[in-house]
Amino acid sequence: MVYITGDMHGCLERLYDKEFRKLKRGDTLIVCGDFGYIFDGSPIEKKVIDFLSSRRFAVAFVEGTHDNLEKILKCRETVWHGGRVNRIKGTLFHLKRGQIFTIEGNTFFTFGGGESIDKDMRIANGLWWREEEATPDEMAEGVAALNEAGRKVDFIITHEPPSLVKSAVLMRQGVADRVNKLNGYLEEIGRACEFRHWYFGSLHEDKVISEYHTCVFKKLIPVPSRENAD
Repeated sequence: MVYITGDMHGCLERLYDKEFRKLKRGDTLIVCGDFGYIFDGSPIEKKVIDFLSSRRFAVAFVEGTHDNLEKILKCRETVWHGGRVNRIKGTLFHLKRGQIFTIEGNTFFTFGGGESIDKDMRIANGLWWREEEATPDEMAEGVAALNEAGRKVDFIITHEPPSLVKSAVLMRQGVADRVNKLNGYLEEIGRACEFRHWYFGSLHEDKVISEYHTCVFKKLIPVPSRENAD
């Protein structure tokens, strides 16, 4: 079974709650950004990486704005379920941008990244990485992958949502709109291709936003295999 969850932010408690304990041999957990367990290289962080990478299930994440991409991108690049990844260690993977993975018969298009609203403060503290912002080449690679797939995938996994979804959620929350170029790119992706559902994590709530978009935070949402869906 594949499960989708949202920003974990390096929270140790998330590793011991009942949701996480439901994972079993052969499962895959996909995290929609801000994984957070690969950040400052602390001794506790190293123990967590050892723990996650030795599970009988796979943990795979797209990056958000609280992941040390400088460190992540130094990990060995390989191919996993048909798309490019950085293998952090064992069964722990970083899903690179603009890739399509086929897991249990379903296709997943992934595009991590974002734009830190607290960038100036984090730059001053040495905890901001330029790589969080998508490049034109990465955006082009994503478009090419979708075109090759006939502009059709089962699921889209991102940290940020498309721009119209983000604006609607922020308006409901009473928060000032802060749409960026990545949101605009994702909006165009959503208009150009066919998909069953889109999961994103950056807005930190567990809520179905529309028939096709879900913001996920602490829940683990099961994704039925293609065989069960049909």
